[in-house]
Amino acid sequence: MLNLYVTSSRKKYGKTFITAGLAATMQSLGYATGVYKPIQTSGIERGGFTQSPDLTYIKTLDPYINTAFTYLYKSSDEPLISSENENDYIDINIIHREYLRLSSSTDCTIIDGDSGILSPVAPNVQNIDIIKKLNVPVLIITEPHEDSINDTLMTIRVLETKEIPIRGVIINNIYDDCPKDLLVSLPRIIEEYTNVKILGLVPHIKVPAAPEDIITAILNGIDIESVFNVKIEKLEIS
Repeated sequence: MLNLYVTSSRKKYGKTFITAGLAATMQSLGYATGVYKPIQTSGIERGGFTQSPDLTYIKTLDPYINTAFTYLYKSSDEPLISSENENDYIDINIIHREYLRLSSSTDCTIIDGDSGILSPVAPNVQNIDIIKKLNVPVLIITEPHEDSINDTLMTIRVLETKEIPIRGVIINNIYDDCPKDLLVSLPRIIEEYTNVKILGLVPHIKVPAAPEDIITAILNGIDIESVFNVKIEKLEIS
């Protein structure tokens, strides 16, 4: 089962960008791919309807990617606060049902989480409980900042306490002027202090970018086979 939950050690680390890139790449490799967004905050009002900006972006890369969300809020607050303010409360059993529905029609389903793993979504329920309920491995997205070491290690430790499998870490949005010592030390420390591997280094890509350019960056920068724990024939041939 090529299903995966994508989270980040902090907001604005490009989680949705990596999710979109992975989905477009898997679709291009012949896998029927879906992206499920259980909870979307910061919904955008267009033409009298509220849209998911993350799923809309994913569709611009490949309109054939199957996308779905369950809860959509206009507020940019944490999911629990957004749900309370808009009187639309989150039920993880409904999320589980919707995930099963989407994943039953795809070869590969990528779940794009909203906020961090400890963000509350309902009374006594956090995002990590959704991950546990869906029973999928986690891919962690981070960026090369000094704070990223602490944030990423904490994210890994918390997931381990719940016995949630971690597929690996991707370091995203690497600028040309990124300090070389940081770019060396961040992956080294993550691998030395945990059992989790670095599965990719992705350079900064100016958005909007052509879908083929994003797919090329993903294939060049990320170990796709390790991310999805699968041997991909097309990659072996190339």
